[in-house]
Amino acid sequence: MRTALAFLIGREPDLEVSSASWQRAADLSRSLRPHVCVVDMDSPEAGGPRGLRELSGHGYGHGDGSGLGAGAGDGPGHGSGDVRGEGAGGAALLALASAGRPGPLRRAYEEKALGYLSKNASPDRLVEGIRHVAKGERFIDEALGFGFLEAAEIPLTRRELSVLSLAAEGASVGEIARSLHLSNGTVRNYMAAITRKTGARNRVDAIRISRGAGWV
Repeated sequence: MRTALAFLIGREPDLEVSSASWQRAADLSRSLRPHVCVVDMDSPEAGGPRGLRELSGHGYGHGDGSGLGAGAGDGPGHGSGDVRGEGAGGAALLALASAGRPGPLRRAYEEKALGYLSKNASPDRLVEGIRHVAKGERFIDEALGFGFLEAAEIPLTRRELSVLSLAAEGASVGEIARSLHLSNGTVRNYMAAITRKTGARNRVDAIRISRGAGWV
């Protein structure tokens, strides 16, 4: 999907596109210094150690107009083109997200993404979003409106989400405690709060509910 969208966007005369998986994205962003990075927020790697946070600090806009990126599917993409970006210091982020998964929308917002587009949108709509974001303009797909309302109501704190993410990966209480520099009792308290806040029956049910909403 990423390759197909990159091909379609690359047919635009003023956009130059390069695509990459999450594993290569940050390194490619350093070398190409794009104006815009289009990222797939539904990818598990979006919240990983080489995910959105690392990527958002590695791109740099250019005053001469070089640096537009686009990609989709299982990772972000980068490139250069003739549309001038107005931001400085890092590539502007355009997040591709699903309306029914508020968690990825929340993560994109916390990393200050400038654009938000439904993954069901047409390629023409994606090109429109890229152009807006390249000019430093916020772009939000109306199809994601209700998703944003749900994202604002995520009941878990960042620390609770960190604990739950590790639990979802199969980490034990002791492993979570060591990873986050907490006591075992504190981790158990967090898990109890997570279970209560999500309305789950137990830890496994809390993970199921949170994965369905895209929180972890």
